[in-house]
Amino acid sequence: MVQPARVRINAENYFSLEEYEQNDLIQLIDGEVVISMPPIPEHQSIVGEILYLLMTIARKLGGKALTSPIEVYLDENNVFEPDVIYLKPDSQCTVGEKRLTGAPELVVEVLSPSTAKYDRQQKYQAYEKHGVHEYWIVDPVHQTIEVWTLNQQGKFERQGAFADDNTFKSATLNEDVDVKAIFGNQND
Repeated sequence: MVQPARVRINAENYFSLEEYEQNDLIQLIDGEVVISMPPIPEHQSIVGEILYLLMTIARKLGGKALTSPIEVYLDENNVFEPDVIYLKPDSQCTVGEKRLTGAPELVVEVLSPSTAKYDRQQKYQAYEKHGVHEYWIVDPVHQTIEVWTLNQQGKFERQGAFADDNTFKSATLNEDVDVKAIFGNQND
């Protein structure tokens, strides 16, 4: 069976789409328009715990923690809505009236069945290419946090996958992160 050719567009055309105006959960991923379903409560609970953690750290260190729906314009083919981001006080990512432009220092994506492929492939590659310092891929099913950090050569290196009673040191935040604090309320 022949697969139809995928239509790719750039950001200028993306911003003028009727669907763009009508959907909060719409992204441009590698030139392809992707509209997502609203997240389930478990997903949002995890997002909330991570946002709380990053906002607490931002109050101490400075910077900003933001959550979706917020657009991050990386380039003309990639306009994402990460679940949670952290911007350092001296961030090169600029906060505009409608969206952020450039790479946040820390990006967190919480996997869902409809977006996991993008989070692990196209978005991973774009975050690496544009210089996101640290990328967390959070898996609600297995209750793990996979941490990737940008090395001197501009490539992500896997710091590890953390679960249960694990803690890990965030290179971007220079803080220990307790995995149980993020997933601990999921079993209540």
